[in-house]
Amino acid sequence: MKTWLQDREGSRPRPASAGPSKPSGLTIVGTTAREDPTSPVQTRNKPETTSYVGSGHGRTGPPGTTKLTDSRLAALCANAVYGAFLNYQAEFSTITRRATDRFLRRDWPEAYADAAERLRLYGQVLDELVATIHRLMGDRLDDRSIWTATKAVYSSLITVCHQWEIAESFFNSLTRRVFTTVGVNQQIEFVDSDFDAPPAEASATVRRVYQGAELPILLRGVLTELGFPAQYYADLNVAVRAAASRLEKELAGMVVRIEMAENAFFRGKSAYLVGAAYRPGDERGVPVGFALLHGEAGITLDAVLLGEDDIAILFSFTRSYFRVDAPRPHELVRFLKSLMPRKPLAELYTAIGYNKHGKTEFYRDFLRHLETSEDQLEKADGERGMVMAVFTLPSYDVVFKVIRDRFDYPKDSSRAEVMRKYRLVFEHDRAGRLVEAYEFEHLRIPRNRFRPELLEDLQSGAKCSVSIEEEDLIIRHLYVERRVRPLNLYLTEADNPAALAAVVDYAQAIKDLAATNIFPGDLLPKNFGVTRHGRLVFYDYDELCWLTDCNFRELPAATNYEEEIASEPWFFVHENDIFPEEFPRFLGFRPDLMKALMNHHGDLFEAAAWRRVQNALRAGNILDIFPYQADKRLG
Repeated sequence: MKTWLQDREGSRPRPASAGPSKPSGLTIVGTTAREDPTSPVQTRNKPETTSYVGSGHGRTGPPGTTKLTDSRLAALCANAVYGAFLNYQAEFSTITRRATDRFLRRDWPEAYADAAERLRLYGQVLDELVATIHRLMGDRLDDRSIWTATKAVYSSLITVCHQWEIAESFFNSLTRRVFTTVGVNQQIEFVDSDFDAPPAEASATVRRVYQGAELPILLRGVLTELGFPAQYYADLNVAVRAAASRLEKELAGMVVRIEMAENAFFRGKSAYLVGAAYRPGDERGVPVGFALLHGEAGITLDAVLLGEDDIAILFSFTRSYFRVDAPRPHELVRFLKSLMPRKPLAELYTAIGYNKHGKTEFYRDFLRHLETSEDQLEKADGERGMVMAVFTLPSYDVVFKVIRDRFDYPKDSSRAEVMRKYRLVFEHDRAGRLVEAYEFEHLRIPRNRFRPELLEDLQSGAKCSVSIEEEDLIIRHLYVERRVRPLNLYLTEADNPAALAAVVDYAQAIKDLAATNIFPGDLLPKNFGVTRHGRLVFYDYDELCWLTDCNFRELPAATNYEEEIASEPWFFVHENDIFPEEFPRFLGFRPDLMKALMNHHGDLFEAAAWRRVQNALRAGNILDIFPYQADKRLG
C-alpha cells in the first residue's frame, strides 16, 4: 500500500529543538576565542589575546590594577568581538564541511542534525559574547562613545577577514542585544558597510572554467573535480552522456564552455553543482545545475536544471539553507547573482546559511528603497488577518506582519504561541512550501509613509507592537516575508489552465508539508499563496502543528434521522480530531476546480491516507522533496 511518502521523496521530519546544546570546539579564553591552528577561517592575522577579564565595575586585569582607559577598553572589546566571530565562523565552516562526508556515507540523520546544529550556533556564540562584554565593560556598558571607538577598531580588524560582511552583521547583532536600539544608530552599527569593495585580497576565485574539449569530457571534469571521485558514481559514463545530450538539445547547439561554482551545495539528501553553460559567441551563459543523489548503487546524476527560473526555484525563499563551503561569501553570492539577476542579495546570503546577514542586506535595501520612492505602506491584498495585521509597500516585493493585540474569533492562540510557530518554521525543513520570514524588532519608519487607514488599524489593533514618536512609527516586533498572491484572489484572476494547475499544486503543497511532519491547520485558500513561478506556498502559521500530533478520523455514520440532520456534531470530538471528509465543504473551490482536485489528489480527503503518512513518519522515513519537476530528471 503506497503512501505519499513512497511515491514522492520528502524530507525528514524533525521536531522543534529541545534546547540549544553547546557547540563542540567553542571556547572563549579571556576576551578572545581560542583558535585552532587548522581553522578553516581565512584571515591574515588574529586579534590580540587578553589574559584577564574583569569582575565588574569596569575593572579589567589582575586585582589591584588601575581602571583601563576608554580607548584601551574599546580595543579589548573589539578584539573580543572579533575573536568570538572567528569562533563562530570556524565552527560554522566545520559543520558545513561535514556535508561532503555525510553525503558520501549516506548518513542522512546526521546530515539533518548538522543543519539543525548550525542554525543554533549563531545564538550560542552571541550569548557567550554578550556575557563577556558585560564583564569587560562593567559600569561603562552603556557608554556610547566607547562603543563608537569599539566599532572603529573592529572595522580595522575585519579588513583582513574574507567574511568581512558577515562580521559586520555579527557586530550589529551584539549592539542590538545590548542596547535594543530603536531604529538604527550609525555610530554603533554597520548600517551601511564600511567598505565599498571587499577589503581583503581577492586573489582566489569562487568559480572554475571548463573548456577546450568535447562536452562529455567537460562534464566528466565537473562531476569528478567539483563533485565526487569517479569511483563513487553508479555509472559516470552514462551520466555524462545523458547530461551532454540534454544540454545540447535544450540549448539547440554546442556547449563550448562551462563555468561553475567551485564547491557543491548540499541540502537534505541531495548535492548540487551550479554554474552556467556557454554556446559559441555567448556573452552571458545559460544558468545550469546538476542534481546528484546517492543511492545504494552509488551516486547518480538525477536531473539537469537549465535557465534562471530552474536555478531560482532551487534557491527559493521557501527552502532550507544549503551547506556549501564558502570561504569568500561576497564573491560566491555575486556569482550566484549573475545566474539569478532577479534574486535579492538578501535571499542568496540566506540560502547559503548566512541568514543574519541576509536580514542585514534586506534592511539596507529597504532603507535605500524608502529614500528613492514615494508610495505609502497600505493594507495587503487579501482578507483581513485574524491574528496578524499585514501590510505592504506596492513598489517593494514584501509584506510586513504585526501580531494583533487580540485575535478574532475563533482564534484562541496567544502572541507567544504564534511566535513559537514562526520559530518552528525557521528550524524545520520548509520543503519548498513554507515562506522564509525575517524577524525584526524596534523598527522606525516615517509615519507619513503609512496610509491613514493602515495607521489607524495598527494603532487601534496592535498597540502592544506599535507606537508614535514624533514623526515616526515605532514597530517593536514584526515579520517580513516575500509577497505572494493569495490563492483565493489568484483563482478569480487566472485563466482556466492556470487556475487548474494552482489547485492541483495546492493539494501537492499540503502533501509535501505532510511529508515533513507539518499539518497547516487552516487549509483555506486565503492562507496559501502563488509565487511568480506558479508554485503554491503556505504562509499563515498560527494553527500549524506536527502532523503526528493529529488524530485523523472518519465521520461516524448517523444511526437515525435526527443525527443525520443535526447542525452540530452529535458525536464527541477531541481537540486534535480532524475529519478529512469535511475538507471539501469549506474549501470553496468552484465545481470544475474541485473535480480536478479530486481527480489528482482524492486521497487528501481520506483519513486512512493521512494515517499511512503518519505511520511512515513514525517509522523514521527520511525522504526528499525535489526542487524540480519530473521532466528535469534524466531517469
